[in-house]
Amino acid sequence: MAKSRPLRRFSKKCIKMKLSNLWSLLFIAVLSLGLSACGGNATQSDAAATTETKTETPAAPEIKLTPFPPSPEFMDAAINSMTYKDKKFKFVIAGDSYKLGAQTPDAPQKMCANSGKGQHIHLIIDNGPYAAKYTDEFEYELSDGEHYLLAFLSRSYHESIKTKEAHVAKKITVKDGSIVAEEDITQPMLFYSRPKGTYTGKAETDKVMLDFYLVNCTLGDEYKVKVKVNDSAEFTVDKWQPYFLEGLPLGDNTVTLTLVDAQGNPVDTPLNPVSRTFTLKADPADSVQ
Repeated sequence: MAKSRPLRRFSKKCIKMKLSNLWSLLFIAVLSLGLSACGGNATQSDAAATTETKTETPAAPEIKLTPFPPSPEFMDAAINSMTYKDKKFKFVIAGDSYKLGAQTPDAPQKMCANSGKGQHIHLIIDNGPYAAKYTDEFEYELSDGEHYLLAFLSRSYHESIKTKEAHVAKKITVKDGSIVAEEDITQPMLFYSRPKGTYTGKAETDKVMLDFYLVNCTLGDEYKVKVKVNDSAEFTVDKWQPYFLEGLPLGDNTVTLTLVDAQGNPVDTPLNPVSRTFTLKADPADSVQ
């Protein structure tokens, strides 16, 4: 009987150790399952966040350049003469079909920015934006010195009339508010016209007209115009006509026009290339229509 007591103590110790080990193993197993579950939830949350981010940042629309639809031609419209004296321009305009201040008949169908004041003269000095003038006489400040001058007749939606008779292109010298010398421009030149300024609402921003004026050159095999938009899209056109720009983002946009030769190199001529920045704005009224 004396010998059995140590044996009993030893058996109890073994049982306690086994129970302790068993509880340790169970604790480790439960902890492992918990960590695994947490890890799985984190992965799912990351995936959901990634999906949500992709949903909130859709791809920007593609910028497109498409031909502008045909417009009334005004074949008899003409600028017969132009003078600048005592800081005042005077134009003599001819043609039964064209009148300053009149709305171009197809303006509602064009679905682009249109001037409520009607048809007008675009006056471009050097590389600057044009001034729209709705009368044949107006005051205008020109600095002394040499300038390149282009004036042409425009439709009410700012599309130029692209005929020899409907424009004047001169290299002029100005002194004390008057032209003291002038000569015809002889180099091939490109003048930027539209887009310009600020456009507001879907009717003006969905489709924005691009228009430019050429002097002493014909687009085709010898010359082309390279159009760069926001450094993200580039086009080359070989036909002198207006175009629609579509897919432009709201905010500031920049268009650069370059007259290039048959090899695609910029033509060595004044005012080439030319860039203009304009702004597109949303109209809150569009969202409630």
